[in-house]
Amino acid sequence: MADPPKSPTLRARYDDRQREVLDACARAFAERGYAGTSIDDLIEATGLARGGLYHYIGSKSEALTRILDDLMGPLLERAAAVVTGPEAPASAADRLRALTRVWMRQVESHRDHVLLFEKERAVLREGPSWDAVRHDRETFESLLRRVLDDGVETGEFALDDPSLVALALLGMVNHAALWFVPGGRLDADQVADGFVDLVLAGVRPATEAPGPGRTRSAGRAGRVTP
Repeated sequence: MADPPKSPTLRARYDDRQREVLDACARAFAERGYAGTSIDDLIEATGLARGGLYHYIGSKSEALTRILDDLMGPLLERAAAVVTGPEAPASAADRLRALTRVWMRQVESHRDHVLLFEKERAVLREGPSWDAVRHDRETFESLLRRVLDDGVETGEFALDDPSLVALALLGMVNHAALWFVPGGRLDADQVADGFVDLVLAGVRPATEAPGPGRTRSAGRAGRVTP
């Protein structure tokens, strides 16, 4: 991969084009599988000549690493802000909702990236970028666990196994990449709220009545296909 331009204007154009190229690569990988996608497939997907493709991605494996960075980097930054930042909600339930909304919005904007990650874990484990991928995933999971643990400590949540609840929510949100349709009946925040309402219904203390589900009053603004 060539060094990006030093001029701020040219660098901005380069970054925008590189992002478009990586998005196209992510889509190809998600559709064909990483092993089943050739450089010729990436040339077709991006509309670039071979030299132009290498200029932006360096190699097929470098493209995979960069795609995962584009998925996890912004997610971790936004997730940390709503869990530990100065503007983080006070209650654990509200932090869980804010975190899940951030997460589901990333699924919406990076659907192919999420599908690639879910489908190609075995490939990733064999590659040089796995340590960084695992670290990012563990960092996100630790933020989710922190919210659940905080809820237990404050008495908001009554659960014996926060790790199991975290895994359940991870499965729901990540699996949503398979069926969520942007512009459908529910938007990303409404889907996130539905997941959180489902979780909260099972983890609130028995004496506390669950709040009304956010998705039930959200209207019918489109379509979600299973």
